[in-house]
Amino acid sequence: MTTAQRRRARVRAPELVGRGWLNTGGKDIKLGDLRGKVVLLDFWTFCCINCLHVLDELRPLEAEFADVLVTVGVHSPKFVHEADPEALKAAVERYEVHHPVLDDPELTTWQNFAVKAWPTLVVVDPEGYVVHVAAGEGHVDALRTVIGELIAEHEAKGTLHRGDGPYVPPAPADTTLRFPAKAIVLPNGNLLVSDSAHHSLVELGPDGETVVRRIGTGERGRQDGLAPTFSEPAGLALLPSDAAAAVGYHVVVADTVNHLLRGLNLDTGEVTTVAGTGEQWRDGETDGPADAIHLTSPWDVAWWEPAGGIAIALAGNHTLGLFKPVEQRLERLAGTTVEGLSDAPLKDAFFAQTSGLAAQGDRLWLVDSETSALRYLENGQVKTVVGKGLFDFGHRDGPADQALFQHPLGVAVLPDGSVAVADTYNGAVRRYDPATGEVSTLATDIAEPSDVLFVDGELVVVASAAHRLERPVAPGTKVLGEAHQVKRPPTVIAPGELELSVVFTPPTGQKLDDRYGPSTRLEITSSPPELLVEGAGVGTDLKRTLRIADGFTDGVLHVVAQAASCTDDPAVEHPVCKLTRQDWGVPVRISADGPNRLPLMMGGLDEDV
Repeated sequence: MTTAQRRRARVRAPELVGRGWLNTGGKDIKLGDLRGKVVLLDFWTFCCINCLHVLDELRPLEAEFADVLVTVGVHSPKFVHEADPEALKAAVERYEVHHPVLDDPELTTWQNFAVKAWPTLVVVDPEGYVVHVAAGEGHVDALRTVIGELIAEHEAKGTLHRGDGPYVPPAPADTTLRFPAKAIVLPNGNLLVSDSAHHSLVELGPDGETVVRRIGTGERGRQDGLAPTFSEPAGLALLPSDAAAAVGYHVVVADTVNHLLRGLNLDTGEVTTVAGTGEQWRDGETDGPADAIHLTSPWDVAWWEPAGGIAIALAGNHTLGLFKPVEQRLERLAGTTVEGLSDAPLKDAFFAQTSGLAAQGDRLWLVDSETSALRYLENGQVKTVVGKGLFDFGHRDGPADQALFQHPLGVAVLPDGSVAVADTYNGAVRRYDPATGEVSTLATDIAEPSDVLFVDGELVVVASAAHRLERPVAPGTKVLGEAHQVKRPPTVIAPGELELSVVFTPPTGQKLDDRYGPSTRLEITSSPPELLVEGAGVGTDLKRTLRIADGFTDGVLHVVAQAASCTDDPAVEHPVCKLTRQDWGVPVRISADGPNRLPLMMGGLDEDV
């Protein structure tokens, strides 16, 4: 968006209102305190993988413009647990958020800025006006251009103030483990733990406390060898002995933020990169040589014999991948990249940030964190056992079709054939019994359990926010509990015809790329499917007329949009091209006094604002 376009859309930024602030040394911040700076508001919630991607995307931008740019994270929670101030404090440390964070548990600032999706980025100029809005990931180049233009404009006007921002780092903590993610039992009886916030792996003795060795320097990076570096590693999987002998490593590590799979040789401690390119998948091939296919936030891994390889929970694009180590090949195992809860044949099913895997013969169990669901793959089909959708969660035991979890991250099969679930945001371990179809609670009061395993007749839990492994007593209590729904306010729309438009303005110096066909794509579905009489499906126009069915008062519109843009310079032989993509799950309330127009911001500003 050019300077002239920004001037046509002069909208004063609302004040930043919330419960309190983090990373400011205890000081509250007002927008007026930031006059003279370019302010980048990042509306996020710590459950959201896309939000975590944006945190990492912004790091180089924050460093590049350190003396003029102030990033403010506006934390607008989805789940009940995320509204806990201590949980938010832990998340800010866990994900190394190095800018001020506004705690907005009532979504007050979210609503004042008319935000409709996590993540959303809003640029406020040095005079306090909103000049750019972008939803989703992959906007760093556009933001760099906008910030550069604002610096030039306001330096010339004398309204730019250089210098330090309001960020005050918290005191560092010192624990053996810091936000551990996953654990496995090694053949020698020791435990291997992914020490996520320390960017390393730790081998512990059978007691789960004695450190045998640390694998990794502790620095964030992607170096192979005997002094390896990782970036927030998570899932771990042992290879069968024959496969390990063939490839020269024993453990596959999901190196989550690096978008890689790494191989660990347990005999030597050497680490090698075995799959992925280090670039995040946004579009394109998913099947091919393992070193040529992009991955996106691999969160867990598990050897699954029927597939002949390592199943990968690709949380970043809501799919499952398959890594065949001997063939050195990656494939799409299941999913479409649409976020949701839909059972179907493997390649047609919808997933939602799969974060835990466990194999049981022909069955592969999984937990989808964003739909708080327990599901499995078997005989080419996906089946849901517990879970209702993107906006329903809670802590409720009983029949599986009525039971509720809250953002589970781990799953394990117990010796009796039942399934244990690390019910992370409920701070509990739950049990599903396939024989009875019942869900019960095994243990509570665990600080964000992220994985669970069974060792020598005992339940061992990765208590991530307590920074340790625990062996909780399993009382087998039954929790009737409560059902919750996301408190995010619905968007009011009119009944009948609705014009939905995705607003996308290519960054300055770029244009929509139509060299190989249409440059944009729009896919719309709804929950329930009957909500839409017309307008569902896939098309190439970012505007579409929908027709809402009679008799509905609420529902959810699922919108997936993408746009390809390239350098707008005919003299450039090989232009730089970008694919921007965003998913929205928009809860709607149908009312006669609602508008018949629904704009969704993917990048730029709505000209009608």
